[in-house]
Amino acid sequence: MNEMRQTRQNRIQSFAFVISVCLAVCFSFGFVSNLGRDELPFDRCDIELEGRINPNNAPVESMVRLPGMGPGRAGAIVEYRENFNGKNAGSPAFQNCDDLQKIKGIGPKTVQNINELLKFD
Repeated sequence: MNEMRQTRQNRIQSFAFVISVCLAVCFSFGFVSNLGRDELPFDRCDIELEGRINPNNAPVESMVRLPGMGPGRAGAIVEYRENFNGKNAGSPAFQNCDDLQKIKGIGPKTVQNINELLKFD
């Protein structure tokens, strides 16, 4: 009697496993078929700026929108700019993108990524 019960339980478990695998395969095909379309099954997060940003006068809120620029880095830019302007009145803190590397945490890769989104007047 125990042997029959065990055999029946094994069949039920095997059947449940087969059903689970079939459902997983069906869902996989659904996701793969959506990837070929122009619309992705999830929202993309592309940053669109209205114009170029000047780090010599832009507020933190504007600079945070740049790729790879968080509140800490943007705040450090503003702090550096304010300290620089206090010492060298009339001269901009940043002449070009490379000057941003004076800020801790901003390296060549970050400068390369945001170069086209900045202006220096």
